[in-house]
Amino acid sequence: MDIDCASCKKQNVCCDFGAWVDLEEAKKILSLGLKGDFYHLEKDNDYPSGYRVGTSYEDNRCSFLTRDGLCSIHKINYDLKPDHCKEFPYEDGKLAPLADVLCDLAKPKIKERKKAATSKKKTSRL
Repeated sequence: MDIDCASCKKQNVCCDFGAWVDLEEAKKILSLGLKGDFYHLEKDNDYPSGYRVGTSYEDNRCSFLTRDGLCSIHKINYDLKPDHCKEFPYEDGKLAPLADVLCDLAKPKIKERKKAATSKKKTSRL
């Protein structure tokens, strides 16, 4: 399943809840001097530093999203854009859990997959 983000009419909707970033990545991003901040420092051993921080406060939009709906990190240094953002709507090679909420292009594909799974269950019961 391939999703072409360039064809999306609302390319910043996926930024509505921000992203998690490794603490060391966050320090590099902050060194760029961009408007934006990090919130919710949490211990998380899945991140290289052992800590993660969020780019949004509570369920607000990403703090690095500009008024024109673009990522300020992406504009300055794409290499520092969080991996989570670069990979979305995927996570570990599969559609992310929030893809059905945040990605208009993923919604029809998720519905197709759920419909196929439901019909497969019905067929296996017969």
